Amino acid sequence: MLQFLKYVLATVIGLVIFSLLAFFIFLGFITAASSGDKVTVKENSVLKLKFDKPIVERGRENDSFAELANSLSGNPNSVGLIQIRQTIADAKNDNNIKGIYLEPDMYGATAGYPTLEEIRTSLADFKKSGKFIIAYGEYYTEKSIYLASIADKIYLNPEGVVEWNGLSTSITFLKGTLDKLGVKPEVFKVGDYKSAVEPFLRQDMSEPSREQTRSFLTSINSHLLKTISDARGISTTELQALADSLTIREPKDAKQYKLVTDVGYADEVETAIKKALKQDDKKKIEFISFTKYNKADNKEKSESGSSDNRIAVIVASGEINSGDGGDESIGSDRIAEALRKAREDEKIKAVVLRINSPGGSSLASDVMWREIQLTKEKKPVVASMSDYAASGGYYMAMGCDKIIAHPTTLTGSIGVFGLWFNVKDLLNDKLGVTVDGVKTNSYADIGLPTRNMSDFERQWFQKRTESVYEDFTSKAAKGRKMNVEDLRKIASGRVWTGEQAKQNGLVDALGGMEDAVAEAAKLAKLKEGDYRLRYLPEQKPLIEELFGSSSETMETKIIQKHTGALAPYIKDIQKLKSWQGTQTRLPFEIEIR
Repeated sequence: MLQFLKYVLATVIGLVIFSLLAFFIFLGFITAASSGDKVTVKENSVLKLKFDKPIVERGRENDSFAELANSLSGNPNSVGLIQIRQTIADAKNDNNIKGIYLEPDMYGATAGYPTLEEIRTSLADFKKSGKFIIAYGEYYTEKSIYLASIADKIYLNPEGVVEWNGLSTSITFLKGTLDKLGVKPEVFKVGDYKSAVEPFLRQDMSEPSREQTRSFLTSINSHLLKTISDARGISTTELQALADSLTIREPKDAKQYKLVTDVGYADEVETAIKKALKQDDKKKIEFISFTKYNKADNKEKSESGSSDNRIAVIVASGEINSGDGGDESIGSDRIAEALRKAREDEKIKAVVLRINSPGGSSLASDVMWREIQLTKEKKPVVASMSDYAASGGYYMAMGCDKIIAHPTTLTGSIGVFGLWFNVKDLLNDKLGVTVDGVKTNSYADIGLPTRNMSDFERQWFQKRTESVYEDFTSKAAKGRKMNVEDLRKIASGRVWTGEQAKQNGLVDALGGMEDAVAEAAKLAKLKEGDYRLRYLPEQKPLIEELFGSSSETMETKIIQKHTGALAPYIKDIQKLKSWQGTQTRLPFEIEIR
């Protein structure tokens, strides 16, 4: 009966999604037909960068269907970091662009400090052209201030707010909920710091978890303070004191202590921009948005080289699982195929593996690790770490020739756990459902969630988990050219920032994707400019993604639209279906505020 209902429900949901997609396609054709107006970059233009959308590693190139689908689903279209960096580089070399108007209010944006550092580095390079950057915001968080600190002028609305109170992170614990439901987690792990399973076993943080979290949070905060200190001319000691005392209460306080340069309304900011443009006050400013600038016919693109040599940039972003994956998840099959393509293409002289992942399936991680080893035999492979490259993400990186991380990247977490949920009490006591069956051998139903595990089965799973950890640490030690015992001293599931990982030998250097590309070119003995970048895996059309084996994109949008602020928690619980088996991943969720 349950199986029948499941198939009926799946069919109904499938028909609904199919109808929605058909509707989207129909409107997409109408939109495409009506949006044929050409976009041109006018003289004396100002590029407007507004960071109010989720920032992902790689966006979609002018995909009108993607824009339409996001608009109709009530969700903001994401924007790609690669596209942001390229846009800023193009604007630097475009004679029609005279400056950038930056709105760093992070209302709808989701981005870690490494992502913001990539953008900030691009903005710093833009300023070398002598062009201006003016920022304006109504609400500045630490992330907003970090990004805006590169600007020539930083305006705050007279009724605006600067949130300058330090960084924090919290973990949601589910043990109480599971107890009420009658669900018992069966956990097997290696590593005192492997805290990913704690939300199911505890109602608060363990001391090892608290220790590592305090350590990496302090490291990130130190980098944040130093960067802002250098840009704004405020000592790190004073910045720390301002946060401890909540001194910044009013906009005038933010100006007094130099977190912003000016207090003013949007029209006053426009007056300042006109002055920078040396433009008549009565004339309208020619603003051009990020989206329109990318569609412009006369945009002066930055030089990408004319050489036949290529460096492949393989973008691996999201949780790691077996299969094909998608834009928001790493599928081992898809990344393995991209590595093989890069390995067999004679034009590709080196590979940069761009990793933004908290980890996932240990098996899928190992599949990709093997392909990296095979690729490394033919051409250099350099890992570039983004916001996260931890656990399974580090598993991918550890086999590369070089590893480059941002100072605030979260990495390491070299540990393993296995997780199963026993729902026997939930079914029997809460729902009145019982399950019975037959088997040919004693352990044919091992891992079945409707019965209790025996002590022997628990020992079997624990030994298997320990075996995966032995393999993980041995391969990591070999890749890092370290003694395995020395490596295990800094493993045990502990999370490190990139800066800490550089000190303990888990990464080779600190820097962004440009640095990784430069290192790959150096290892391949390519001269500067004697190569072009090729991004892999090749993106599928969004319609194919939605109709494909992974419905993650549409699923995420539906959850966000109908559950609002509860969406992150529902998504976390939903993720548990992929947590069965042996996992190498970060704690349940790390969100730094």
